[in-house]
Amino acid sequence: MTTPGACTIALDVMGSDGGPQAIIEGGLDAARRLGEAIHVKFFGRQELIDRVLARIHDKPANISVHHAESEVTMHMAATDGVKMRDSSISVGLQAHKRHHADAFVSPGNTGAVMATALLTLGRIEGVSRPAITAVFPTSTGRPCVVLDVGANAECKPQQLAQFAVMGSVYSSILFNIEAPRVGLMSIGEERSKGNELVFAAQQQLLKSETVNFVGNIEGRDVLNGMVDVAVTDGFTGNILLKFGESLQPFLMNAVRRQVQTNIFSRVGVFLMLPFLRRIKNSFDYAEAGGAPLLGVNGIVIICHGSSNARAIYNAVKIAYEMHTNQIKQRIHDELITNHFGKNNGSKDKREDHGDGIVYSAAADDQR
Repeated sequence: MTTPGACTIALDVMGSDGGPQAIIEGGLDAARRLGEAIHVKFFGRQELIDRVLARIHDKPANISVHHAESEVTMHMAATDGVKMRDSSISVGLQAHKRHHADAFVSPGNTGAVMATALLTLGRIEGVSRPAITAVFPTSTGRPCVVLDVGANAECKPQQLAQFAVMGSVYSSILFNIEAPRVGLMSIGEERSKGNELVFAAQQQLLKSETVNFVGNIEGRDVLNGMVDVAVTDGFTGNILLKFGESLQPFLMNAVRRQVQTNIFSRVGVFLMLPFLRRIKNSFDYAEAGGAPLLGVNGIVIICHGSSNARAIYNAVKIAYEMHTNQIKQRIHDELITNHFGKNNGSKDKREDHGDGIVYSAAADDQR
């Protein structure tokens, strides 16, 4: 049963590394905790979803099941996944396009989700390329929004300027940060350092009267909280994201090795357990939930392939907050108001929808 005015979330339960169980549990948890504010629609093979739901005794009323015949697996190329019109990714995104859902969440094949979302939903007016957005913890406690972290291996200066606008809107609304500080990833803080893309993007950003551009930043400045938004191309951003994901297991393994050295180390670690748990949670992808694909004409959240129930709950919550705060419309309004160049990034009709998008055909699509 859907409450009038509720935000409807299309949740793709197929294609993750661990199967539909954890995805469905996360969706159920979101339906319970967010209550009548949302309605969760599970997209996937009905018999599999029904089998999981049959074992749940306290099913909330604000859920429904919608059959999708096929599944885009992790080892498939994104171009093959796009062709599967009856997949849970495609059927869920079609529901979003037809306004039967207000947002789409998926832990499936990243490349297929990106490509299908772009082809199905299109782009927000004024957006040249969409960007995957990740939130990094910082030493100051203020989150740092980083984009792009994997949608576009190569970018033009104007596209980086648009990422700055999209990231600023996202940061200011979801994290209540006034005039977010925007930095451009480079190999040095000086304006004289960087490549041609960085130099040209600087000039684009310096023209803006609304983006709070503070200049170049280095990789270390993301975690130390020097900026609220870090802008880069998807190639560099994805490397940064994967490095960030390695910090949590590295720190935990380092602590375990120290514990084994002597009794004093064990006592010290025991006393520091609350602090260590907070550090662990800071770098846990499940806390972030998922990565919004900003710039598409809809709300799309891409989750980690091995997402647990907690990650899915947080991803659904992000989708709900983005819908409630009208992130898509506000990005549109900001881009139309602030012109970075003659056409403000409007789509060149000669461009193909998938041009420049990273299509990963790797068998280990783990994000």
